[in-house]
Amino acid sequence: MIRPDPVASADAEARALARQLMAGSNHASLAWTDPETGTPGISRIAYGLDMNGVPLTLISGLAPHTAALRTAPDCALMLVDDRDKGDPLTHLRLMIRARARFVASDDPARAAVRGHWLKGHPKAALYVDFPDFSFVRLQPQSALLNAGFARAFRLGPEDLR
Repeated sequence: MIRPDPVASADAEARALARQLMAGSNHASLAWTDPETGTPGISRIAYGLDMNGVPLTLISGLAPHTAALRTAPDCALMLVDDRDKGDPLTHLRLMIRARARFVASDDPARAAVRGHWLKGHPKAALYVDFPDFSFVRLQPQSALLNAGFARAFRLGPEDLR
């Protein structure tokens, strides 16, 4: 017997919940592949959206995920609304499969990205201009939203904008 797929296509409520979580988060978990071993790694990162609503982070070249993303740009983000107490499996969560795109230090758009980032992350002013730090856009490829018991949805990149 073939079981029905428990994950539904995105509807208006799922799209709104995903966008709300994306806009309201300032950190995320980032999954990446270690270029030396091929094994997965995970990091907690500063997170925000760029001016066009694309997930964005600012990372140090000293972090292992920087080299990993330069070598293998496919990655995944996990955003969680964990403000409520109680069972963490009931918390709204969004997994985004993404492709990392580094913003070059000489990119004319970097100044605007920098200014936008500092509005949401003012403490980053201490290190944003260090030469080893890079902005990375995490371009969504697909996503999975878990909005509670029996409420899972598949989303495409267009659903997240």
